Amino acid sequence: MRSDCPLNYGIEIFGDKWTLLIIRDLMFFGKRYYNEFLGSAEGFATNLLADRLAMLEKEKIIKKEKDSLHKQRFVYSLTEKGIDLLPIILSIGLWSDKYATIKLNPERDIIIGGAKKKGLSREVDYLKKKFLSEHCK
Repeated sequence: MRSDCPLNYGIEIFGDKWTLLIIRDLMFFGKRYYNEFLGSAEGFATNLLADRLAMLEKEKIIKKEKDSLHKQRFVYSLTEKGIDLLPIILSIGLWSDKYATIKLNPERDIIIGGAKKKGLSREVDYLKKKFLSEHCK
Protein backbone atom coordinates (compact mmCIF):
# COMPACT_ATOMS: atom_id res chain seq x y z
CA MET A 1 0.00 0.00 0.00
CA ARG A 2 1.16 3.48 -0.81
CA SER A 3 -0.18 4.89 2.46
CA ASP A 4 -2.32 4.00 5.45
CA CYS A 5 -5.19 6.21 4.27
CA PRO A 6 -8.53 4.32 4.23
CA LEU A 7 -9.45 5.77 0.83
CA ASN A 8 -6.09 4.68 -0.55
CA TYR A 9 -6.74 1.10 0.60
CA GLY A 10 -9.96 1.00 -1.42
CA ILE A 11 -8.35 2.61 -4.45
CA GLU A 12 -5.50 0.10 -4.35
CA ILE A 13 -8.05 -2.72 -4.55
CA PHE A 14 -10.75 -1.15 -6.77
CA GLY A 15 -8.75 1.47 -8.65
CA ASP A 16 -9.31 -0.20 -12.00
CA LYS A 17 -12.55 -0.78 -13.86
CA TRP A 18 -12.20 -4.54 -14.05
CA THR A 19 -12.35 -5.40 -10.36
CA LEU A 20 -15.75 -3.82 -9.71
CA LEU A 21 -17.10 -5.39 -12.90
CA ILE A 22 -16.15 -8.85 -11.63
CA ILE A 23 -17.98 -8.12 -8.39
CA ARG A 24 -20.96 -6.81 -10.37
CA ASP A 25 -21.04 -10.01 -12.43
CA LEU A 26 -20.97 -12.15 -9.28
CA MET A 27 -23.72 -10.12 -7.62
CA PHE A 28 -26.15 -9.37 -10.40
CA PHE A 29 -25.47 -11.68 -13.33
CA GLY A 30 -24.89 -14.98 -11.53
CA LYS A 31 -21.46 -15.54 -13.05
CA ARG A 32 -19.45 -18.09 -11.11
CA TYR A 33 -16.98 -19.61 -13.58
CA TYR A 34 -13.89 -18.18 -15.25
CA ASN A 35 -15.33 -18.64 -18.75
CA GLU A 36 -18.53 -16.87 -17.74
CA PHE A 37 -16.52 -13.79 -16.75
CA LEU A 38 -14.74 -13.92 -20.11
CA GLY A 39 -18.14 -13.59 -21.76
CA SER A 40 -18.86 -10.24 -20.11
CA ALA A 41 -19.73 -7.39 -22.45
CA GLU A 42 -16.61 -5.47 -21.44
CA GLY A 43 -14.31 -8.17 -22.82
CA PHE A 44 -11.89 -9.22 -20.10
CA ALA A 45 -8.42 -10.25 -21.27
CA THR A 46 -7.55 -13.68 -19.84
CA ASN A 47 -4.39 -12.53 -18.05
CA LEU A 48 -6.15 -9.52 -16.55
CA LEU A 49 -9.11 -11.61 -15.38
CA ALA A 50 -6.85 -14.20 -13.77
CA ASP A 51 -4.88 -11.45 -12.00
CA ARG A 52 -8.00 -9.69 -10.65
CA LEU A 53 -9.62 -12.94 -9.48
CA ALA A 54 -6.41 -13.90 -7.66
CA MET A 55 -6.19 -10.47 -6.01
CA LEU A 56 -9.86 -10.58 -4.92
CA GLU A 57 -9.32 -14.05 -3.48
CA LYS A 58 -6.16 -12.94 -1.66
CA GLU A 59 -8.11 -10.01 -0.16
CA LYS A 60 -10.87 -12.46 0.88
CA ILE A 61 -13.49 -10.60 -1.14
CA ILE A 62 -14.25 -13.74 -3.14
CA LYS A 63 -13.58 -17.40 -2.56
CA LYS A 64 -12.59 -20.01 -5.10
CA GLU A 65 -13.61 -23.64 -4.61
CA LYS A 66 -13.56 -26.77 -6.72
CA ASP A 67 -16.87 -27.37 -8.43
CA SER A 68 -18.59 -30.32 -6.77
CA LEU A 69 -19.83 -31.64 -10.13
CA HIS A 70 -16.79 -30.92 -12.30
CA LYS A 71 -13.65 -31.38 -10.19
CA GLN A 72 -11.42 -29.72 -12.81
CA ARG A 73 -13.41 -26.47 -12.69
CA PHE A 74 -13.46 -23.82 -10.02
CA VAL A 75 -16.48 -21.89 -8.87
CA TYR A 76 -16.19 -18.35 -7.52
CA SER A 77 -18.46 -16.75 -4.96
CA LEU A 78 -18.55 -13.66 -2.80
CA THR A 79 -17.56 -13.66 0.84
CA GLU A 80 -19.36 -11.55 3.40
CA LYS A 81 -16.57 -9.00 2.92
CA GLY A 82 -17.38 -8.94 -0.79
CA ILE A 83 -21.12 -8.66 -0.21
CA ASP A 84 -20.43 -5.64 2.00
CA LEU A 85 -19.44 -3.82 -1.22
CA LEU A 86 -23.09 -3.84 -2.30
CA PRO A 87 -23.88 -0.25 -1.19
CA ILE A 88 -20.84 1.00 -3.12
CA ILE A 89 -21.83 -0.86 -6.28
CA LEU A 90 -25.41 0.41 -6.08
CA SER A 91 -24.29 3.97 -5.29
CA ILE A 92 -21.95 4.05 -8.29
CA GLY A 93 -24.77 2.69 -10.46
CA LEU A 94 -27.26 5.30 -9.22
CA TRP A 95 -24.73 8.10 -9.69
CA SER A 96 -23.97 6.88 -13.23
CA ASP A 97 -27.67 6.65 -14.07
CA LYS A 98 -28.15 10.24 -12.95
CA TYR A 99 -25.11 11.81 -14.64
CA ALA A 100 -24.20 9.64 -17.63
CA THR A 101 -23.59 11.61 -20.82
CA ILE A 102 -24.23 8.52 -22.94
CA LYS A 103 -27.32 6.36 -23.31
CA LEU A 104 -27.00 3.55 -20.77
CA ASN A 105 -28.01 -0.04 -21.37
CA PRO A 106 -31.62 -0.62 -20.23
CA GLU A 107 -30.40 -3.75 -18.40
CA ARG A 108 -28.96 -1.37 -15.81
CA ASP A 109 -32.24 -1.77 -13.94
CA ILE A 110 -31.13 -5.31 -13.08
CA ILE A 111 -28.59 -3.58 -10.88
CA ILE A 112 -30.17 -0.31 -9.75
CA GLY A 113 -33.90 -0.76 -10.41
CA GLY A 114 -34.72 -1.83 -6.86
CA ALA A 115 -32.68 0.99 -5.33
CA LYS A 116 -34.49 3.51 -7.54
CA LYS A 117 -37.92 2.16 -6.54
CA LYS A 118 -37.43 1.23 -2.87
CA GLY A 119 -34.49 3.40 -1.88
CA LEU A 120 -30.86 2.48 -1.41
CA SER A 121 -30.94 1.23 2.19
CA ARG A 122 -34.01 -0.99 1.71
CA GLU A 123 -32.53 -2.50 -1.46
CA VAL A 124 -29.17 -3.08 0.26
CA ASP A 125 -30.92 -4.90 3.12
CA TYR A 126 -32.93 -7.05 0.71
CA LEU A 127 -30.02 -7.92 -1.60
CA LYS A 128 -27.56 -8.52 1.22
CA LYS A 129 -29.79 -11.27 2.64
CA LYS A 130 -30.24 -12.74 -0.84
CA PHE A 131 -26.50 -12.72 -1.61
CA LEU A 132 -25.57 -14.16 1.78
CA SER A 133 -27.87 -17.12 1.14
CA GLU A 134 -26.53 -17.60 -2.40
CA HIS A 135 -22.80 -17.13 -1.75
CA CYS A 136 -22.11 -17.93 1.90
CA LYS A 137 -23.61 -21.39 2.27
